[in-house]
Amino acid sequence: METMKIAVASQNRREVTGHAGRCRKFWIYTMVDGEVRGRELLELPKERSFHEHDVRLPHPLDGMRALITGGMGSGLARKLAARGIEAVATPARDPDRAVADWLAGSLERLAVEEEHAHGGGHA
Repeated sequence: METMKIAVASQNRREVTGHAGRCRKFWIYTMVDGEVRGRELLELPKERSFHEHDVRLPHPLDGMRALITGGMGSGLARKLAARGIEAVATPARDPDRAVADWLAGSLERLAVEEEHAHGGGHA
């Protein structure tokens, strides 16, 4: 029996959030042998959003197989990869459909956005 978890950024709890860096609400889907067996909402305090989080510390999304979001910069994609989490950007809006399509290998994907220089330096 294989169990895995996937996170979906969903700040409004209804749709896939357009940018995961500052998102603090995530649907956590639990799959057993490729079938969704549960979904729970994870709400993070502001300082635990990826934008604010100290990358040297454990994160509540550690252990996820993938993070599905409506978009992300290359800095967040690198942070996720370093944690062993597949970074998935998609135009899909429905979290349940996005997870089902990801499991089927048919989820439409967007390119990760390149970071733009703006003085403060994002990572």
